[in-house]
Amino acid sequence: MDVSYQKPLPQPNADDRFFWDGCKKHTLLFQKCRNCGLVRWPPSIICPVCYSQDTEVIEASGKGKIYTYAIYHQVYHQGFRDEVPYVTAVIELEEGPHFLSNIVGCEPDNVECDIPVEVVWEDITPEFSLPKFKPVL
Repeated sequence: MDVSYQKPLPQPNADDRFFWDGCKKHTLLFQKCRNCGLVRWPPSIICPVCYSQDTEVIEASGKGKIYTYAIYHQVYHQGFRDEVPYVTAVIELEEGPHFLSNIVGCEPDNVECDIPVEVVWEDITPEFSLPKFKPVL
């Protein structure tokens, strides 16, 4: 592990390990219900719509739009002290799921709901790459 990285790291488990393994390869992977077609996040053993356990893993496009967001001006974790203000947003992905991430590549004051975004990758350790999103100009 890179000891210079001072922010919290994901703690993969049996349900979401496939997701983090995909991120390491710069690929967004989500579960899709084979019964009703729902693409879901977070992963689960059953579909929250039809209760089917018949699931496949799909690759998402990494495109979507900002559904809602918050601009953080206060440091809640020391690992972020040099980054305030920063934007945390819920991204509505083209495939359907809502995904919490950061908006990068623009000034926080220029962020608005419904702005189209696409995934970019932050390689933080040999084990983890984090999906973040930047506006599509």
